[in-house]
Amino acid sequence: MRIWLIIIFFIPFFTFSQESINWMSWDDMISERKTDTVPKKVFIDLYTSWCGWCKRMDATTFKQKAIVEYMNQKYYAVKFDAETRDTINFNGHSFINSDPSFVKRAVNGRGKPHWFAHSILDGKLSYPSYAILDENLSRLSIYNGFKQQEELIGILFFFGSDQHKFYHNLLYKQWSENTNAKK
Repeated sequence: MRIWLIIIFFIPFFTFSQESINWMSWDDMISERKTDTVPKKVFIDLYTSWCGWCKRMDATTFKQKAIVEYMNQKYYAVKFDAETRDTINFNGHSFINSDPSFVKRAVNGRGKPHWFAHSILDGKLSYPSYAILDENLSRLSIYNGFKQQEELIGILFFFGSDQHKFYHNLLYKQWSENTNAKK
């Protein structure tokens, strides 16, 4: 009986619970992908320093235990400042800031957008925005705006569990049936 009490008492001290998302830079993600035997999908959080909703996502939704654990398990989580001056190399292209010589008037003032953010978001620069890439770094989807835990976990699960593939197949099947029925 004592042994069980000791085990039950000490288990919480030895269990590992992830406290935060393992955010990384684009270059760190590329490096980690090279070393992993099975690459994961990529979740890119595109933010800016002046974006209030981005800060709210960091303080609320991205702190939720379910989000943290699922994100760390299934995705490379990339935090990307959409106004950075860093050069990003992707698919044989080098992306730079649209005006690298621009100087912000204030630390949290608006800057000039980065061409990578412009490209990955199809020119629809709204923050926060999120891009989900597959294991081959092909873009699967774009989402924008503040997300509550329920909505974000649904998005993460939809792509992380490959449900998007089944959904795509279902839509294709329905389209094929409708096309053949019209002939």
